[in-house]
Amino acid sequence: MEEGTGPEREPLLPPPAAPDCDRGLGRLYSGRDTTAPRDDGNCGGSAASLSCPVGNVADYHNLYFNQAVVFIEDAIQYRSINHRVDSNSLWLYRWYYSEVCQWILIATITLILALAFIESPSSLTVTSDVRYRAEAWEPPCGLTESIELLCFLVFIVDVSVKSYLIGWEEFQKTKWLMAYILVLLASLADWTISLSSSCGENLRVRRILRPFFLLQNSSMMKKTLKSIKRTLPEITSVMLLLAVHLFLFTMFGMLLFARTKDGQQDKEWQGYFHNLPDSLTSLLVLLTTANNPDVMIPAYSKNRAYCIFFIFFTAIGNLFLMNLLTAIIYNQFRGYLLKSVQSSLFRRRLGIRAAFEVLCSLKETSINKNVLCVQSETLVQVLQKVKMDSDCKEAIIGNLEAYPPGGLSAAQFQTLFDELDKHKVKERPPRPDYQSPFLRRVQFVFGHRYFGYLGNAVALANICCVCVIMVIDADKPPAARDDFFLGVINCFFIFYYLLEMSLKLLALGLKRYLSYPSNIFDGLLTLVLMVLEVSTFAVYGFPHLGWKPEMLGLLSLWDMVRLANMLIVFRFLRIIPNIKFMSLVASTLLDLVKNIRAFAGILVVVFYTFAIAGMELFRGAIVPMGNTSVANMTTGNATFQCGTFEQLQYWPNNFDDFAMVKIILCHLVADFLCHLGQSVHCLTSGAAAPRATLEASVHAFLEGMKGCSGKGVIRKAAFYMEPLPVIQVLILFINGIVSAIGHLSQKLNIR
Repeated sequence: MEEGTGPEREPLLPPPAAPDCDRGLGRLYSGRDTTAPRDDGNCGGSAASLSCPVGNVADYHNLYFNQAVVFIEDAIQYRSINHRVDSNSLWLYRWYYSEVCQWILIATITLILALAFIESPSSLTVTSDVRYRAEAWEPPCGLTESIELLCFLVFIVDVSVKSYLIGWEEFQKTKWLMAYILVLLASLADWTISLSSSCGENLRVRRILRPFFLLQNSSMMKKTLKSIKRTLPEITSVMLLLAVHLFLFTMFGMLLFARTKDGQQDKEWQGYFHNLPDSLTSLLVLLTTANNPDVMIPAYSKNRAYCIFFIFFTAIGNLFLMNLLTAIIYNQFRGYLLKSVQSSLFRRRLGIRAAFEVLCSLKETSINKNVLCVQSETLVQVLQKVKMDSDCKEAIIGNLEAYPPGGLSAAQFQTLFDELDKHKVKERPPRPDYQSPFLRRVQFVFGHRYFGYLGNAVALANICCVCVIMVIDADKPPAARDDFFLGVINCFFIFYYLLEMSLKLLALGLKRYLSYPSNIFDGLLTLVLMVLEVSTFAVYGFPHLGWKPEMLGLLSLWDMVRLANMLIVFRFLRIIPNIKFMSLVASTLLDLVKNIRAFAGILVVVFYTFAIAGMELFRGAIVPMGNTSVANMTTGNATFQCGTFEQLQYWPNNFDDFAMVKIILCHLVADFLCHLGQSVHCLTSGAAAPRATLEASVHAFLEGMKGCSGKGVIRKAAFYMEPLPVIQVLILFINGIVSAIGHLSQKLNIR
């Protein structure tokens, strides 16, 4: 590995100047250990410095034993062994990394992030439409602050334990812990200001700092950030070339579509190349193809030769430079991520070697005074105390029995733990062994894969029946609809699903049936459908002609039938495991979701921070009927210009609560706010169609807030929302990272 790109940068073992027995690893730094340890497969080395001349032998035995347990657990989780290893610290260390403590920490982080949904302004309303939204419930002053204080106390305990366990010297080198303390201090100071002002402060800084708690708790997210940081300098040349390309074509566009004396011919200049910022924004959005071909239409209507400008810009920028940027991101990020994986593997091997060294310190592990080995019995005792996967533990103990008596050398000890890097292929439980010939025939027939194919065919027939009835009843009013046929069909198919599940249980047995995830999915939905069908019969009776009773209970008959049909459609996904290519694609997607969890967490942090900032800037900026521009669309007594905020009915999209801002950001990035149907409606009404693009969405918001709150808000909105098209460019960066992670997940067989 390159210098400074892994754990070699910092010592992972105690420093040489501390060879005391309390640390338990002092002999690793004694004079005889200045050379590399022997890994030739033979027991070797000197045991002259293994024992401590003072102290209780039993205490040192327990200390070394617990050190070995902790080092193996560190190796399993790819953790550094550079921490305190005295008896009390080992107990605290295992307690901190126990499942209970880690789940408490995760729950605390989730809770403090979720507070944004109930804090003032609360998101607890049925609708976000400013025209119909009821008064939201606001928590009393001190309620959310009390929850925050509990979270802060957990974080204080967290940072205190971490700092104590790694020691002062390592704490000074760990910037994340220092930042952790600073964020906690700033949050507590802001929390104190909130209470002193009776929760009447206008700005709560601590809300925008909350995502840091999620970042610092994930080592993979921190590694991903580090990889992104190291990748950015490598792509500056391509980014510079892309900026030059954008700037040159912007200048060409401003010269090509300059203002003329004929105002009718200046539509391109008016709409897209009015000034330098508008021209840059238009071409930047065109680089993501979000406003293509809208940006070209005015000029193309005047002269078809103008399309050459846009074709060259798109071909060079989008098809060449952007793909080149993706390739460089993929290559560079894969390299840095590979080094990170190598660093993790090095920590695993170092933890295993440290466990071997401390086990060699036990008197009974040495065959003689000059040979260092670990007895198999001692290792088995250690493994019994280690928290690890039971299958992996059994595999290590099973391999241990194959070694000859006489102790394990360092190489043999390390080889045993190679099981940690292997994926365990679980064997399915055996089928029931029936003695009756009839039951054996039943088991053969209903346990065959063709019986599963028959179930898939029946599920497809059910979907087709539901589709036919939906098409027939599509234009019928609710009063004229008869639910008899749909009720009978659902009753028949649900009965078949229940019968199929029962026969599979008989053929495969309960344990083998549950060993297939598709059977669990199928069985759960079948049970839910059965409960729903029985509830329907209990409330509304059995199906009959003219079956449309009045609503009884929580759901009407039509609602219960619709719910059953939705579950039936969802159940049709059971066909995926039976189609090889579809199963491969689905499994690949699931693996990809697991592999990009760290980067997804970073996206959550970015969206959370941006949402808090947007809510603080624009809360209350959009009010009903803020812009009544007269045009060709009439709603009640008001008329609105086609393509404006009001005409597009964007009232639910506002900045009045945290949940709505998050949805707005997702829509803007995904370019889902403007729909083609809006354009069709405007065309049929005789007006110019709005640009159904990200740019149109942004401008609609800007115009809406401008009409509502004046120039101050529009300047804030421009500052906040104009960088949003750049997010679509960053999607390429995400694409390269995801590709690199997926590639490494296939190449490296690491759990």
